[in-house]
This record gives sequence, C-alpha cells and structure tokens, in this order.
Amino acid sequence: MSEPGSVVETHTAVVVFIGDRVYKLKKPVDLGFVDFSTVAARRQACQREVDLNRRLAPDVYLGVADLVGVDGEVCDHLVVMRRMPTDRRLTACIERGEDVTDAVRTVARDVAALHEASDPASERAWSHVGTVERVRANWDDNFTAMRPFAGRVFAADTLADVERRVRRYLDGRRLLFERRIREGRIRDGHGDLQADDIFLLEDGPRVLDCLEFSDELRWGDVLNDVAFLAMDLERLGRADLAGRFLDWHREFTADTWPSSLADHYIAYRAHVRAKVSAIRFEQGDPGAATLAARMLDIAAAHLAQAQVRVVLVGGLPGTGKSTLSNSLGDRLALTVLRTDEVRAGARSTDPISYGEGRYAPESIDETYDALLAQARTLLEVGESVVLDASWSSAPRRELAREMAEATSSDVIELRCESPLEVAVARIEARRGAGVDASEATPEIARQMARRFDSWAEAATIDTSRPLDECIER
Repeated sequence: MSEPGSVVETHTAVVVFIGDRVYKLKKPVDLGFVDFSTVAARRQACQREVDLNRRLAPDVYLGVADLVGVDGEVCDHLVVMRRMPTDRRLTACIERGEDVTDAVRTVARDVAALHEASDPASERAWSHVGTVERVRANWDDNFTAMRPFAGRVFAADTLADVERRVRRYLDGRRLLFERRIREGRIRDGHGDLQADDIFLLEDGPRVLDCLEFSDELRWGDVLNDVAFLAMDLERLGRADLAGRFLDWHREFTADTWPSSLADHYIAYRAHVRAKVSAIRFEQGDPGAATLAARMLDIAAAHLAQAQVRVVLVGGLPGTGKSTLSNSLGDRLALTVLRTDEVRAGARSTDPISYGEGRYAPESIDETYDALLAQARTLLEVGESVVLDASWSSAPRRELAREMAEATSSDVIELRCESPLEVAVARIEARRGAGVDASEATPEIARQMARRFDSWAEAATIDTSRPLDECIER
C-alpha cells in the first residue's frame, strides 16, 4: 500500500508527496544565502539541485517540471523526485536495530567516488575553503550564534571550554591544513551528509539532498564532508559504525589523516547541529534543547580527544621507559620517538663512557635537539607523540615544554622508577639479547642517577608493578 500524501514546508521550499512522486517548489524568497526571488532564479536552482544530486542518486532525481498557470503560461518550476519509503531511512533502520554495516560501507564507497571525481581545476580555485583561516572563521560564526543560548540551552562553562579547545587546536596546526590542501583533499562533496537523507533500498543505498544552494559550503576537506555522517551515526548510538565509516572512506580514497583531525571535524559537525537545535528551541520546539545540549557534549568530547599531546617518558636506564612508551603508543595510537634510536645513527664500535663521546654534554644536546625537531614536525600536523628519553636534565625538559607551547600541545610528564636491582637485571638482559637500541650499562645508569635533576612536575610510575597497572596509572 502506498504512503499517504503529505505536504512539508521549509524556509526555502514547499515539498508535496503524492503517490510515488515528490514535487519540490522553491519559495520566492531572498534570505541572503539563497535568492529565489525570480522565476528564472528558481528554475536555475531546481536544475542545479537535480544535477548535483544525480551524482549520488541518478534514478531518484527525475528532472525539472514546468508549473503552468490557468492562462497556459509557465509560472514556476518544480524538482520532480521518486518518492523514497520513509521506513527505509538509515535513521529508522538503525533505530530498529537492523544490521546496516554493508549499506554504510557502500555509502562510504559512493561518497569516496564522488570526492575522487572532483574537478582538479576547481580544486585549485576552491583551495581557500580548506585553510586554517576559513576553518577558524566557520567556528567563529558558530560561537557568535551560540553565545546568546549560554545558561539557557547550553552550560556556559561547556561553551567556553569548546571555544578554548578549538582555538588551541587551530593555533598549532597550520601546517596540517596546508598539507591537506597540497595533497588535493579539498573536493566538491555532499555538504549535508546525514542519516535522515540516506535510504537503504534492496538494490543499494540512495543518498539525497546534497547542499546545492552554496558551492562555498559544499566544497571543503573530504574528511569534513564524511565527518557529518560520522557525527550523525554517533548521535544515533553507533559510534562504532562511525569509526568504521571513516576507515572505509580512507581506504577507498587512499587518504591519510591524523585521528585528531577526524575528531576536530566531527566536533565541528556536532557543534553545528547543536546550534541548529538551539535555534529550533528558540522557535518553539521544546524538545530541541535536549538534543542541542547533547550535541554540544559530543563536540566537547571529540575536541578533548583531538587535543595534541607530548608525553615525556623519562627515568634511568632499565626503569622500563621503552616498554611503557611503546605500550602507551599502542593503546592511544601515539607516535613513539626514542633518543636511543636518534643516537643510533652516530654509533661506532668505540667503548662508551658517560660524559664522553656520544654521551658528552654537547652530543647529548644534539640528540635531544634532533628528537624535539622530529616531534615538532609531527605535532604541527596533528600527531601526538611519546618522547622516550631519560629526561634527566631540567633545562632539556624545559625545551620540550617550550616546543609544546609553540605548537599548542599539552604536556604530560611521566618518570619511570624501579628498584636498582630490577633495573640492573633489565639492562643486563637487554644487552645479552642484543636487540635493543639502548647502549646503557649498569655503570652509566649509576652515573646518571647521581646527576638526575629534580623532576617535581612528573607523575611517578613504579614499573616494578605489572605493565597493565602502569598503563592505567
């Protein structure tokens, strides 16, 4: 049995559902961001909507029809669409508990193909929408729109925390956004990829209602485009599927991005949804306030995850620095850098002695400088790092803090400690196996212990405890 007829009205259109067809009439309005005030403008907008949406749903957007008045003259134009079954919306399928995994993977593939088909010449013309300045301006517009709702819809401290985290992330990541532009990741996309506009049919999904009225808003980083659906899947309780959706898109496009950037863009999409919901609340929808607050919480959580971090893991030789560093790197997907591996390039067969040769103060300074240079490059493109070194020198620790501040990154400082006999046993075992980059001997460890500067800023990790306990600590 066919669905009953109905009429839906938006700010810019009247949509009529009759039988198996949908007819969309543009309103004669000029809202600034859209101008449909003339018949010619409305016809152009109708054709533009059909052309753009046929990229992902060619059999749904049937064409543009003329609306003829009683005098027999064309007085307006309509977008004509094939009607989609409402119970096959992706939102409805998820809410019923259906397995939508394969369908979402197909959506990822189809959107990836859309991005890959983007015109290279246009990519250059639209590269400015991917700059850090434009991303910051988009956030600023949201901040301005949401401040009047502080204390009524949103907790004022959450709004402030979101704004602080956004600015901190953007302040240190200019090179990341420049790299995304240079790698050709600014593409023509969908612009409004939400679960309500995706229909799961027997022969595959159909993605409708792209953002056709503004090229400026539809063009952007491909990750920002797919982050919209990732955010929406999380809103529907499927954060697991959101992550897989992003992974599939990355696989289909051979893209690479730091997890911090994905979190940043998901937060942006959630922030926009929070703003829209707050406006709806203001217009008389009392239930919209709850959704607005929840979406702001999602944005805040992703911004906390997006924060770029420098983790200093220090201590004497044999205290388990590398084991802890590698485990943290695996658990939190952080890049691990070691002074022992930096120093390895300068090795020779000469005997080593603390305070001389490769372990002379000036050589150690060079090793730490090289470590911090590598770290800075990663931080600037959004990668958090673990820096595995002794960090016995307070001035060198201060240099690490200065680098973190220069890249708007948080610093976490951990000092590994264990009983002397445990550390010595580890050193001897490591040297006997001959598979580790460290050259430290028990004697070097003893000399370093005598010169280790006070480190009150660090959290102490007793690495004689089981590794899982150390990781949780």
